[in-house]
Order: sequence, then structure tokens, then C-alpha cells
Amino acid sequence: MAKLANRQPVLKPQDLLVLLALLSHGDGPVTLPELAARTGLAVSAVHASLKRAATARLLLFQERRPVLLKPQLKEFLLTGAKYAFPPLFASMSRGVPTSYAAAPLNTIIAPTGDPVPVWPSAKGSARGIALMPLYPTVPDAALRDEKLYAMLSLFDAIRAGQARERNAAHDLLAGYFA
Repeated sequence: MAKLANRQPVLKPQDLLVLLALLSHGDGPVTLPELAARTGLAVSAVHASLKRAATARLLLFQERRPVLLKPQLKEFLLTGAKYAFPPLFASMSRGVPTSYAAAPLNTIIAPTGDPVPVWPSAKGSARGIALMPLYPTVPDAALRDEKLYAMLSLFDAIRAGQARERNAAHDLLAGYFA
């Protein structure tokens, strides 16, 4: 009897990074090299991410250009992605502030005496508890693109924050889909 292959396609963390970079770019056309430069990934990795996202029905290709399916991405990002990509904390580290410690949530959520969450990075300006980013290139990509930084930090608040932080981040992140 022939062996059946069970090759179930699965989204990877870098796929969400690429989708958020595509969302932060806006509605205009974008090339794979542009997305690669924004995310810090190789062009081949961006292409593979877009193919997986298309299989997951989070985007489609029109005239060989990726086009986000915003309602589906919004639903996944706000309700399911926190389960697919759970938070992983580590020890104290120097890094880039994220979650409630980064804009736009840092204007809404008052800091406490606890260490703030940071993505570990030598380029970071804060010291806090390390929250492992979705993908190793996230801190550098966030520092290059303010809008992408805001979306990534809001997603971190949804996946790792307390109820008040999650609710505020949910509302703010939903605004990027309008």
C-alpha cells in the first residue's frame, strides 16, 4: 500500500511578519525585494511566506502581486494568532521596547515598577524582561518602519499582555484595517 503524505501547510512566525509588513505598506503595489528589505528576510523567504499565507487564505495574488484579504487577516490577527504564536519570556535583557512599553500603547497604559517587555537587541534603548519576537529580524525591522513597529508591539500586547493592555491593543490594531 502506498504511503500517504500528510503535508499540512502551517503558517510560520515570519509569515505574520511579512503580512504585517504588507499591511504597513498600504494599498499600493509592493515587490518581493521591497518586502524583503522591510522585514530583513531573504527574497526567497518572503516568497515562501506569501505562498503559505495564500494557502491559508490570508492573501491572494493579482497579476503576480500580493493583495491582503484584510477581513480574514484581521480575524486571524485579533483572535487566533496569539494561540498560534504564544509569548515566550526570558531573563532581563537590553532591547527594543514592545507591548505596552512601545507606541501607541505607552501613551495609554501607565508604566508600573515592573520591568517592561523588550525584544532582545543590541540596538535597543531599554532594559527589561525579554519577550522573544515573532522572528529574529523583528527588532531591526521595527526600528526601520514606525508603522510596522506599532503593529508588532500591539500584537505583542494581545499575545502577552494583561486584560486592559489586550483590549486597548485590540482596538488600536483593528484601526489599521479600516
